[in-house]
Amino acid sequence: MRTGESVLGEADMSLIHALQVLPRASWTQLSTVLGAGPDTLARRWDHLTAGGYAWTSLLIAPHGGEAALYAWIELECTADSAEATAVELSGDPGALGVHAVTGGADLIVLLIAPDLPALDAYVTGRVRRLPGVLRARTQVVTRMHNRPYRSRLEQLSPAQARLLAELGALERQNGARARGPVHPGQAPQVTDLDRRLVAELAGDARRSAAELARQCGTSESTVRRRLEVLSAGGALHHHCQPAPRFSGRPVWAMVTAQLAPQDEAVTVAALARLRRTQVITSVTGPHNLALAMWLASVEELHEITARLVRTAPALRITGTAVSLRTYKIGAQVLGPDGLRTHHVRPEV
Repeated sequence: MRTGESVLGEADMSLIHALQVLPRASWTQLSTVLGAGPDTLARRWDHLTAGGYAWTSLLIAPHGGEAALYAWIELECTADSAEATAVELSGDPGALGVHAVTGGADLIVLLIAPDLPALDAYVTGRVRRLPGVLRARTQVVTRMHNRPYRSRLEQLSPAQARLLAELGALERQNGARARGPVHPGQAPQVTDLDRRLVAELAGDARRSAAELARQCGTSESTVRRRLEVLSAGGALHHHCQPAPRFSGRPVWAMVTAQLAPQDEAVTVAALARLRRTQVITSVTGPHNLALAMWLASVEELHEITARLVRTAPALRITGTAVSLRTYKIGAQVLGPDGLRTHHVRPEV
């Protein structure tokens, strides 16, 4: 059973793929790759974003110097409260994913919090007090093996991919000259201005430096320099995504598994090479691995679990869940029709 079909054309998907690779590239730069005029690309992107069919967003990446903690929260709710609970939690800045699911839970939430006390305060003081919540089970992510929402479409041709790689290399060279040297492996110090910039870019990562400078009370050159420093230091997490229901991969699924600690490194490396495994996390609880992915159909879940075991023989599948509806992805809130309605400004 296929739960949704792509209504985005090849040109739309190529544009989204290009923006996944170079999210702030100019329309003129992208026109050399995509073979369409800058004005055409700008109009196409405006149509996609205005309709809620696609978006680009920017968040601070915890890997890049900001301490943070991820957790998966499974909620059981009364029959009449699950939707209201999902809508309520979608408005929380720390909720990076909210899914109504099949299986033992009614909702699965991916949460980011500063630390364990903040996580405890959120679960006990916020989640458990919501009307209709019967039970909340929290699994702390002990290791995030890849960044959420980093998977890319496979739409560009090899020639287009090469052109885009050349553009990216040139962009990095220009950025390096503008910002000065950055020591390899050294995370940048995130400033208050950086946090304001990221909060502004969470809803639209393509906002211009001029607009950001006016909003944050600084100069365009400062905006460009700070974004270059953060990007070079790995502190920025850009994500450009089509609305899943209309992308050809409408089904969100979670697979939980058990793995011996000594097998983790080899197994995770093998799993990361699979195209569908979007998020791979080591977790506390009855199983020690949780994987999230987007699939073309419900039937594909059987295929992907079989492939996981073939790829990683040490893996023992302990459970699966399929999303009946996705309410939130990153900072973006989705409506009942699967289209983006608005974003929630993050607490950076």
